[in-house]
Amino acid sequence: MADSDAKKLDRKIELFADQLPKWAGGFLRWLRAPGGRWVRIPVAVVLILAGFVGFLPILGFWMVPLGLLLIAQDVPFLQRPILRLIEWGERKWKELKRWWKS
Repeated sequence: MADSDAKKLDRKIELFADQLPKWAGGFLRWLRAPGGRWVRIPVAVVLILAGFVGFLPILGFWMVPLGLLLIAQDVPFLQRPILRLIEWGERKWKELKRWWKS
């Protein structure tokens, strides 16, 4: 089951990377590469910690989910909750778009 969660999470992140500007999507793919683990984990931890001071300029609360997304690739017990959070966010986004159009 954890393997299928990992695959679903990988697909979601790939779709997300496709929607980013080319340079950002490329950087995300580079971070997620198997050899990028030694860079990915520290970057994820820095993003999560910096996100907690989100009231400061430039730093923001947006950094926490991005850090969790990166670290979930290496911490299997986080994969399912992060995947469910992404799916919940997608549902809410679709509902908001439907509401906005009506």
